[in-house]
Amino acid sequence: MYIEKINSPKDIKNMTIAELEALAEEIRKGLMNRLSKKGGHFGPNFGFVEATIALHYVFDSPKDKIVYDVSHQSYTHKILTGRKDAFYLDEHFGDISGYTNPEESDHDFFNVGHTSTSVSLACGLAKGRDLKGDKENIIAVIGDGSLSGGEALEGIDFAAELESNFIIVVNDNDMSIAENHGGLYKNLKALRESDGSCECNLFKAMGLDYLYVSEGNNIGKLIEAFKKVKDIDHPVVLHICTEKGKGYAPAEKNKESWHWHMPFDIETGKDIYSREGEDYGSMTCDYLLKKMKADKTVVTVVAAVPTNIGFTEDKRKKAGKQFVDVGIAEEHAVAMVSGIAKNGGKPVFATHSSFFQRTYDQISQDLCINGNSATLLVNTASVYGMSDITHLGIYDIPMMSNIPNLVYLAPTNCEEYFAMLDWSIEQDKYPVAIRVPCNGVIHSESTVDTDYSELNKYRITRQGENIAIIALGDFYRIGEELADMIAEKTGAAPTLINPRYITGIDTKMLEELKRTHTKVVTLEDGSLDGGFGEKITRFYGSSDMRVYNYGLKKEFIDRYSVDEILKKNRITPLQITEDIL
Repeated sequence: MYIEKINSPKDIKNMTIAELEALAEEIRKGLMNRLSKKGGHFGPNFGFVEATIALHYVFDSPKDKIVYDVSHQSYTHKILTGRKDAFYLDEHFGDISGYTNPEESDHDFFNVGHTSTSVSLACGLAKGRDLKGDKENIIAVIGDGSLSGGEALEGIDFAAELESNFIIVVNDNDMSIAENHGGLYKNLKALRESDGSCECNLFKAMGLDYLYVSEGNNIGKLIEAFKKVKDIDHPVVLHICTEKGKGYAPAEKNKESWHWHMPFDIETGKDIYSREGEDYGSMTCDYLLKKMKADKTVVTVVAAVPTNIGFTEDKRKKAGKQFVDVGIAEEHAVAMVSGIAKNGGKPVFATHSSFFQRTYDQISQDLCINGNSATLLVNTASVYGMSDITHLGIYDIPMMSNIPNLVYLAPTNCEEYFAMLDWSIEQDKYPVAIRVPCNGVIHSESTVDTDYSELNKYRITRQGENIAIIALGDFYRIGEELADMIAEKTGAAPTLINPRYITGIDTKMLEELKRTHTKVVTLEDGSLDGGFGEKITRFYGSSDMRVYNYGLKKEFIDRYSVDEILKKNRITPLQITEDIL
């Protein structure tokens, strides 16, 4: 096997094309071993094997700097740069993250997990190089729909200004996470169909040189093309056409579901871990389909991640024009739903918490200043959500709850979630965001409110004395366990409160607690700094009330265990009981 002798890019420099092609198949075996057992980004990595080999054959990493957009196509790069054990040896799976990481290797320059950033980051590397008078090649790799992101277009627009070596590799596999959306992809299609020669050319219009390679999985053709642009003295786009998921028939056939995949059986392609039972994605989708069928003004909007709320291809077809995928363009989505609401529509925009981080300006300026009644569904906003450092969903409360005019709601169970969603769609006074529960589908037999127009009105679910527990959203379950433990240890039941509203405080209720309570505990599934608990602490600042805030420390955490991170932050009923008693 060739892979046994590959420990750095220099080890492939003298290999023949035939040997490199054999190496590609060996690399796919390593990718298959890891991805079938651990899961991860399958399609992007399988489709970019040959291109990565060619890049490292021609260029001299890490002197020549390669920046991978999203970096979800960087697994072959990791294999070639000294990290192959993490793919071939199961006991080393934990050695690496799913993205480029400078802590792992000198061949990685950024910790990147969000899309559309590579061109801008690489522009910065090129500018730094030019300021120092150095001569290395700077290469930005971008694909999987990332060109539709605003930052990508900003970076490409600026790139021509460099007037020095700068190489943009556009990995065109005719896919985003799902299908591509947007006019620029029509231009990519025209370029593909004309073998790169059609008169309309987005990249040339931006002032960039352009080179086209139709066989993006042909190592020989790629090496020839990369040699043409190596040490070039001006910015150039190298447009290559690859096959997403290449080398594994199920991934080639169903590119959307194999963009990212759970662990699976290699022979059948079926998931190893069954995902039976209810989930908020499919339930939200079914609810919205029913709502859209009954009311033609209801519209669901996503930004390249339609299945974050269950809209698989068949469901998208069923929704028709009332379903909109704007591509990787979250900022545009928020501004657009503000416009839809202004003109009489009932829009719902859903994406992941960490992706909402890109939209602060649009939520503030375009939506909330104008007070338009759009609904934002914030998914995986929880310690129970995604755990990669680039996809943490625990910073939404400080970011969103402090924007004026926004009503941010945190349901504690399934019935409450759908009641809040229905109210939000039908009301026309407020921009509303809702934290989609992330700790499993929990049902309640208790009656839930259907009208949330009386803002910031908390709900007492258990009346007690001395100690009050204000437990927000997903952490309400911890609040229930805590209340039981305190009652057991002290003989006195505490008061348990479901605050529901993240964006404000119930001053009347908090004031009344002073009469019969001496301690208040707040629980929130997010960062403490700037969060919900601080609002409660500030209210009681001049009183004798003791307030204990529990949430997550302000820090970047990576691939964590939920149980361990809760214990580290003392967010377990036993630890909290020890603290307050």
